[in-house]
Amino acid sequence: MTDDAPIRLLLADDHPVVRAGLRAVLETEPGLVVMAEAATAEDAVTRAAAGDIDVVLMDLQFGKGMGGAEATAQITARPDAPRVLIVTTYDSDADTLPAIEAGATGYLLKDAPPEDLAAAVRTAAAGRTTLAPTVADRLLNRLRAPGTALTRRETEVLTLVADGLSNQAIGNRLHLTEGTVKSHLARIYAKLDVDSRTAAVATATDLGIIRR
Repeated sequence: MTDDAPIRLLLADDHPVVRAGLRAVLETEPGLVVMAEAATAEDAVTRAAAGDIDVVLMDLQFGKGMGGAEATAQITARPDAPRVLIVTTYDSDADTLPAIEAGATGYLLKDAPPEDLAAAVRTAAAGRTTLAPTVADRLLNRLRAPGTALTRRETEVLTLVADGLSNQAIGNRLHLTEGTVKSHLARIYAKLDVDSRTAAVATATDLGIIRR
């Protein structure tokens, strides 16, 4: 992509109204061109591989099938892959960390002002990172106090606790022994300074670690 070439976009979201809204905002911006839309994460992966996309605007939740984080990982794993900018309503650690680890260049919330969205697209196309303020704040806090931050696995375990699963069911879901699940829970309790599953879920929800 040359400096004067338009930035070519793929809009990946399962809600037609959201895609239409993104298109309406972005097509008014000079130098931005919406090349295609995808209603599923699988379609986004396929379309992004065509070679004519510079930035994918990716939602995280697509109902059934592949999620946005997995799609991001598949897209960014290819040579000369387009950048992926997450545009979603979710900002918990359980959502942001898998997406960023999957290779997303930026993470924006859907309530961001239109000018912020356009700026984030241009920033992503240039290979630089844009993070929603709440996401950036929590990532900084994790760096400042790594000993109290939950790992991705601990976040997965606690999310399933919040869904009402037993230790055995969590182990089956995550392919862990029940003893390993208990060990994760013990570390979660210590980090959150709580002594029960209910308190852990409540505290983690208040801190934005998991989404309820």
